Amino acid sequence: MPARTPLTSDEKLRAEANFVPLVAEHLTTSGRFRVSADTPELVEMFQNVAHSVGELLGRPVVSYANGRYMVITFAEPTEPTELTSAVARPLDR
Repeated sequence: MPARTPLTSDEKLRAEANFVPLVAEHLTTSGRFRVSADTPELVEMFQNVAHSVGELLGRPVVSYANGRYMVITFAEPTEPTELTSAVARPLDR
């Protein structure tokens, strides 16, 4: 198997920026995005992409990796807890 050349910092930033709209589109149309991510470098890059997509869409996004593939999808909605409810509403004064 040929050795892979690691991405430069600039290449990582450009790749993440270019994947964000693609992943966002896949999430909004099909609910998930699956990609081959068989190195720690690719897993880290797509975790960053998932984080950026969540911020872009204003929804929680999660990513799962198994050493061969990574799946990015929306997080399951959870019931608000007292802590999140208290943070979400203004304090009564």
